[in-house]
Amino acid sequence: MSEIKRYEVGPRMSAVVVHNGTAYFSGYVAENAPGQSVAAQTTDILQQIDESLAELGIDKTRVLEATIWLADISTFAEMNSVWDKWVSPGNTPTRATVEAKLASPKYGVEIRVLAAL
Repeated sequence: MSEIKRYEVGPRMSAVVVHNGTAYFSGYVAENAPGQSVAAQTTDILQQIDESLAELGIDKTRVLEATIWLADISTFAEMNSVWDKWVSPGNTPTRATVEAKLASPKYGVEIRVLAAL
């Protein structure tokens, strides 16, 4: 049986679960979301993702998949203006972006990734 490692385990969820060479990350939201634009929130989130990947000894070139939730799909281009500068050329992950009601109205975007170790 293959090992499962859980990081930042809480009563409701873990921040990251690693199994069979894949890291599954929980969704990220901006740490200082109130009043921030979707672009600023996206920048904050992608920085958090970079830090989490680095803690596992990998970087964004190892991201396999991203799911992005936007509170308002009209901010799609704004979010992409940051995303497009962040992704590694030639290493872009699969991605889905949808409009959804997020956990709090202060959030304009949430991003979840899966990465190969």
